[in-house]
Amino acid sequence: MSHLLSKSTYMRGHQCPKSLWLYKHRPELRPAVSVAQQAIFDTGTAVGLLAQQRFPGGVDCTPEHHYDYGPALAATQQALADGAAVIYEAAFQHDGVLAALDILLREPDGWVAIEVKSSTRAKEQFVADAALQYHVITASGLPLKAMQVMVIDTSYVRQGPLDAQRLFKLEDVTEAVLRLQAAVVERIAALKSVVAAAVVPAVGIGPHCDSPYTCEFKAHCWAHVPAQGSVLELTNARGKDWELYERGIMRMADIPADEPLLSSQQRQVNGWRTGEGLLDHEALGSWLAGLRYPLHHFDFETIMPALPLYDGTHPYQQLPFQYSLHIQSTRGAEPVHREHLGDGRSDPREALVQQLLQDIGPEGDILAYNAAFERSCLKGLARALPQHAPALLALVERIKDLEHPFKRGWHYVPAMNGRSSIKAVLPALVPEMNYADLEVQEGMTASRHFESLLSGSYTGDVEQLRRDLLAYCRMDTLAMVKVLERLWLSC
Repeated sequence: MSHLLSKSTYMRGHQCPKSLWLYKHRPELRPAVSVAQQAIFDTGTAVGLLAQQRFPGGVDCTPEHHYDYGPALAATQQALADGAAVIYEAAFQHDGVLAALDILLREPDGWVAIEVKSSTRAKEQFVADAALQYHVITASGLPLKAMQVMVIDTSYVRQGPLDAQRLFKLEDVTEAVLRLQAAVVERIAALKSVVAAAVVPAVGIGPHCDSPYTCEFKAHCWAHVPAQGSVLELTNARGKDWELYERGIMRMADIPADEPLLSSQQRQVNGWRTGEGLLDHEALGSWLAGLRYPLHHFDFETIMPALPLYDGTHPYQQLPFQYSLHIQSTRGAEPVHREHLGDGRSDPREALVQQLLQDIGPEGDILAYNAAFERSCLKGLARALPQHAPALLALVERIKDLEHPFKRGWHYVPAMNGRSSIKAVLPALVPEMNYADLEVQEGMTASRHFESLLSGSYTGDVEQLRRDLLAYCRMDTLAMVKVLERLWLSC
């Protein structure tokens, strides 16, 4: 039984009709699914399966193949006819539109439709999603007394096996869904026309390309945007980027000299206009002179599992599993490297803290990049492991932020392109160093891989992954050593 639109394609078209047309007519333009994206999909699947335990004993109508919902539609009707009280993945179709619902619940006074999300609240796009489902289900002949979104309750603290009754909470969106019904009917008709059209809709790029999700076809639609120096790279843009773009200004070098800009934006634009950077010798020199040796260049890697893995943890709690340290006894000294990576089989925090407290001596500053992150991690570890709290909180007091001179604009080169992150500063100041040769090149991938180790879902070479994770984290702190060297040389 074929359909023109599904819940996912409706939501795609809701965000951008052009994306829907490309998905239907030019699917080869979609990039391969990244590790991070696949991990998000896997999390959603795991959350959805666990959520079924909130209403156990249901009839599962999940289709064997996602491209053939005929059996699921038939199974749903059979479950309804048999008087099922709970149905998982109930499928309905009306007028060429398909909707598959996570949980359909029969209560004494009527049916409740429940959509499960791995989020912590019912976001606007989830309500739009639910509105379509409500339309299709009710138009198919099944009246609903309520539409609800099941989300994760971050106040839940795991003790023993995961408790689906306490892990999830229900948010009623019935009133909001009812208000959207007329708009849903209109949008369905419009999107059907989009799918049937022979040519791609004329939709320009805009903020919708990344809201609520980054579109898979962004690279295709943005092909005309300069790879470097476009106004859409303007830092702290707050809408200024799109304002300039709509005025026909594509490159930062072409922004009028009298254009009102923030100081950080002005630095960035001047860099593109003149190729010149900025250096505040006095401020930078004072900051550097205040560093206390031995200096500990420090970086954490963390996971934030939606489903808490260990007793005493809550959903999306930040759990450090790895760190790297490069320790310099004096300015310019050859650094000594220390590192730790969890075993991938158990809660990594206790072993990590024990090793960390041995590796960081009692004297000298701890230098982190975007130090608020490391401070937050240490405070979280202190709460979780009170026996180590005094020592961990003492480390917090010693942390300084290597990003600070760049955020304040004391040292700026045009190649930073208005950014102050280590990924922007390192290639600008130390071009001979880069992450391109590493298998793991950014923190999100490191986190996703390690989380898959802990959950037992990783299928690759575990020892090679461990080497890759260590190499990535080591690069982060070695990069800090090299960046600091450049700051000393420039001052």
